[in-house]
Amino acid sequence: MRLAAAQSISVPGDVPANVLIHMQFIAAAHAAGVDLLVFPELSLSGYELPLLAGCLVQPDDACLAPLLELVRASGMTVVVGAPVATAGGKPAIGAITFFADGECAIYRKQYLHSSEEVFAASGALGSRRHALGDESFALAICADTNHQQHAEGAAASGASLYLASVLFSVSAYAEDAGKLRRYAEQFDMGVLMANHGGPSGAYQSAGSSAFWAPGGERVATAPGTGSALVIASKAAGGWRGEVLAVDVAAPAVDARG
Repeated sequence: MRLAAAQSISVPGDVPANVLIHMQFIAAAHAAGVDLLVFPELSLSGYELPLLAGCLVQPDDACLAPLLELVRASGMTVVVGAPVATAGGKPAIGAITFFADGECAIYRKQYLHSSEEVFAASGALGSRRHALGDESFALAICADTNHQQHAEGAAASGASLYLASVLFSVSAYAEDAGKLRRYAEQFDMGVLMANHGGPSGAYQSAGSSAFWAPGGERVATAPGTGSALVIASKAAGGWRGEVLAVDVAAPAVDARG
């Protein structure tokens, strides 16, 4: 089992450009033998709250077709961040999981910051577990991880991996990452955190995406910001980690005021 955090940098409000960035990460992860790849919160749009409604995506949208085709060809499971529709008027801050067999699942962020509530709706409470070989995983998006009951629910569902797509800022990183370490220790789950590799919205991301093995040992972490894959591998002797720099060809920026 090899899972990875894609520490990517998003182009603000430009879904097509970010699809190209995602595809470069997927190709790099496939070359590294990764089975499961997780991108940061709102990776397809950037953490651009006023732009969310204009960046809505669905799994079968034409703009995502090249990404979906690459996922199928790679045989990986890939989790991307994007604003997704809800039954109400506001979008949700979502995570779309693409499976190699063409299936997909949508998770909606359950706990919102007050600044997010102006632009987004929260998802239904609860935990959904997905099988992945001999492991299984549950998802979280950023502020979800501030609530211990969210991680506790993931553990109670039987998930062995807790996968968090986040935007952890420089000022909040130590506290937020500390909670993830405690969840790995307290609930005996592997915890993967995929953070942005650069600024997004009004925030300066700390980068430093990481993986904590069950029991709380940090076995892989990016050395700050920048584009990287943070990989955790499970073998008979336990978990080990590595970090690979990803050389991303920057797409043309589509400014959308």
